Amino acid sequence: MAEPKDDDFLDDIEAAEADAYAEEMAELDDEAVEIDALRAERDEFRDRFMRALADAENSRKRADKDRREAENYGGSKLARDMLPVHDNLKRAVEAAQDLGAENAALIEGVELTLRELMNVFRKHGIEPIAPEVGDRFDPKVHQAMFEAPVPGTRAGDIIQVAAEGFLLHDRLLRPAQVGVSSTPG
Repeated sequence: MAEPKDDDFLDDIEAAEADAYAEEMAELDDEAVEIDALRAERDEFRDRFMRALADAENSRKRADKDRREAENYGGSKLARDMLPVHDNLKRAVEAAQDLGAENAALIEGVELTLRELMNVFRKHGIEPIAPEVGDRFDPKVHQAMFEAPVPGTRAGDIIQVAAEGFLLHDRLLRPAQVGVSSTPG
């Protein structure tokens, strides 16, 4: 009968070891769950950080682009308002060609003023569009003021230039105003 007591004792030890093992495994499972939760949280924070970093970079690029556009095109309204001044000075120089030598100093002053205005325009990225009679009409930079059949021309040829156009860097500030040949009759 002593044997059964030893078996009970061994069973109790095995049960205790099994319970300890089960507790240890439960603790490991709890730790594994906690580690998985921490990894998921870490991944979420990493993702949020990367998104915030990308947003900051995009904002910086957008601000740089806006700054460049403001530098290049911020004065477009003033430039557009100055174009009639250019046109009037140019007409004055053309009209003054018919005047005599007694007005040479006045004519020279107006020409110098027109040249200086053009220098300021170029300094700020404003370039003239000066089509010539016989050039092809380009709707991207020309505005047709009228159309007329002119013998010896092809349809779409420029037959008269009413006003120069202007570009501000790569943007059209004002199209050149031209007369265009229609199909000659």
